[in-house]
Amino acid sequence: MNKKPIPTIIGVGRTKFGEHYEREPENLIEEAWLKASEEAGIERKDLEAGYFSDYFLPLTNKIGLEEGFLSELSELHIPMEISRSFSSALMNACNAIQAERYKLVLVGGMEKMTDRWDKIRDDLMMLEDPWSYYAGGTPEANHELLLREYIKKYGILGEDLEKLKIALAQIAVKNHFHALKNEHAQFRRPITLEHVFKARNRARRMLGLFDFAPISDGATALILASDEIASSYTDKPVYILGSSSATDYITFPSREERTGFLATRMAVENALKKAGISRKDIQLLEIYDQSTVMEMISLEDLGFAKFGTAWQYIYSSCEDYKGYYEIEGKKLFVNLNGGLKADGNPLGATGGAQIYEIFKQLRGEAGERQVKADGELSFGCALELEGFGTKAYCHILGRNVL
Repeated sequence: MNKKPIPTIIGVGRTKFGEHYEREPENLIEEAWLKASEEAGIERKDLEAGYFSDYFLPLTNKIGLEEGFLSELSELHIPMEISRSFSSALMNACNAIQAERYKLVLVGGMEKMTDRWDKIRDDLMMLEDPWSYYAGGTPEANHELLLREYIKKYGILGEDLEKLKIALAQIAVKNHFHALKNEHAQFRRPITLEHVFKARNRARRMLGLFDFAPISDGATALILASDEIASSYTDKPVYILGSSSATDYITFPSREERTGFLATRMAVENALKKAGISRKDIQLLEIYDQSTVMEMISLEDLGFAKFGTAWQYIYSSCEDYKGYYEIEGKKLFVNLNGGLKADGNPLGATGGAQIYEIFKQLRGEAGERQVKADGELSFGCALELEGFGTKAYCHILGRNVL
């Protein structure tokens, strides 16, 4: 019985995230893919297909049929497909590799959002929950609702409620701390708990400016090969051992579960089965902290903390932060690139930055950010969401084939 090819990353590239008013999207994606190609040691003529992602380029840059735009840019006539999120593009590319349609493909994501931020806020809310939008909700509204539902469900009161609020603030401080060592991050400056609390007071809400990821421009890319040919390009391949996706209702109030994301819970279980590993094997997480609340609940949805308890581990771990969360005696390194909060959040490229970080960590090439784990760092897990937990993508990466 022939085994299926294993999708293998042989090179990654990215731009700095932030405000790139002076640059066109083609400049950004070209920079990212050339860096990935250089690392992989390939030429563009070697590519058999391209899978790309963006949410808003037709709106922000008046680009229609992005595939033709990318063909013109790359001077290639290979099959190309467009998805919303980087993780969606990557999953499609993995499927093509496993189906033996292609052996070498480019996966890329790009976004230009800062130029027209005021014009796309409505579109962001429509992505999350159209009914909340019609009721006058903002892109931040559901995060606040989820937090209040969480507090109510788990009966968090008094001193515990104050600790939960501090724990959420600690997430923001922690992610800015990690971004200081990330040369590509949008915000390479520290913040304090006081910054977070003052912003909440100004907003007169439980969540303020420093609890949310920014709007960003940027691009990311990777070269994906079948394991059959990967060894001819690199002696340090990183394998995508398991990928999975799941979908929930778009309307948040209509869901059965409103203190977490069912789609994440389903996606991670399927990804673990495909990878043939357990959670205890994973030490490195890149998770979708569009808000501090989402980082907290993702630890529970992914199964690393029991429901209703993640804030306790965050609070205790960050009192004297050593670079990781300690959950029931296990060290868990989370969002070492600064997460969406500080690295940035150019939607179509965001998932690529997560994969980039895990790839570099597994190869021991993350520089000052490099994990000093107990034993060998063998596996990492990336979680990307579309909308407000409407779709979840989970990828498990490893240094070795099991």
